[in-house]
Amino acid sequence: MTIAPAPARALRIGPIELDVPVVLAPMAGITNTAFRRLCREYGAGLYVSEMITSRALVERNDITMRLIQHHESETPRSIQLYGVDPKTIAEAVRIIVAEDRADHIDLNFGCPVPKVTRKGGGAALPWKIGLFADIVDQAVKAAGDVPLTVKMRKGINRDHLTFLDAGRAAEDAGAAAVALHARTASEYYSGHADWSAIGELKQAVTSIPVLGNGDIWSADDAVRMMSETGCDGVVVGRGCLGRPWLFGELSAALGPADAPQPPAVDATLAFVAEAFRRHAHLLVEFFEDEDRGCKDIRKHVSWYFKGYPVGGETRSALAKASTLQEIDDLLGTLGDAPYPGVGAEGQRGRQGTAKRTALPEGWLESRDIGAGISDMMRGAEVENNGG
Repeated sequence: MTIAPAPARALRIGPIELDVPVVLAPMAGITNTAFRRLCREYGAGLYVSEMITSRALVERNDITMRLIQHHESETPRSIQLYGVDPKTIAEAVRIIVAEDRADHIDLNFGCPVPKVTRKGGGAALPWKIGLFADIVDQAVKAAGDVPLTVKMRKGINRDHLTFLDAGRAAEDAGAAAVALHARTASEYYSGHADWSAIGELKQAVTSIPVLGNGDIWSADDAVRMMSETGCDGVVVGRGCLGRPWLFGELSAALGPADAPQPPAVDATLAFVAEAFRRHAHLLVEFFEDEDRGCKDIRKHVSWYFKGYPVGGETRSALAKASTLQEIDDLLGTLGDAPYPGVGAEGQRGRQGTAKRTALPEGWLESRDIGAGISDMMRGAEVENNGG
């Protein structure tokens, strides 16, 4: 694979300096400790946890408290919070800081999932710009010296864009950086990300880093995004599904020339099988349960072996394996094959089609939230414990 060179550009987020300006995007059910550790083994960057619901953290829900744990090898440690109530989010931030659970906190304002947006959360929330600003302001104050950043979308739909107002508000509130997924909530994961919006945000927000997210499937894409938009770094989500070594390619393309470079990736079938095996073992370690770890790796089978000559019977067997020995035995039957090129590249993960964003009744009539958040909005957190 040919990776275009790019001028090395370190990324500073508050006191955190990254030699490689790359962030792993939070993905529910994906970016647990096991996957973060695996990605780190290939390259450098900032690796963010699954989205954590602030209310569940304040209530010290058992699953949530497990999800905010980091392995001793993880540094800097990063947690993404989701919520709608400024007080609850601020309290969750205070807990993280007081208990020294993270070196970086990100706030999620980009989730397009209907059960979130129909209650005013996620990508719907920045429309209420006063509430958005209050959340960021209180969270920044609660974070103290721990840098707090914001991840968002362009807006609800093309007629209700919020990213420029929200970016400026986050900057004014003291956020350490802002990241933009260059789609609207209604676009979900369909079509192509509008990188020009990232460039617009970079022009509007000038005192803190602006990060770009959307359609980074390769290191070449990351280089091109930074060149075209002027953004300070990239946030990588679906592009690394089944390809954790993408972070090695990103390090080689975007890192300083004098830094230790990861070995060139020759993603043969044997290489991919070994990465899959390592991922499975890390999941078992994370869950402390072999059966659960082996069940969790099943969702990754199609991503890892996309484009490779692995038959349906073997894929099906891997997606049913319940022990590490079964997985090892199945992988041992694969042999080796060269990198298949375009067949293994491009989109992966969620796609779907554009859809009308589910919103609370009358949500778009005003950008003012009124007297305060309602019980309906608080309900946006209930079903999203731990992402």
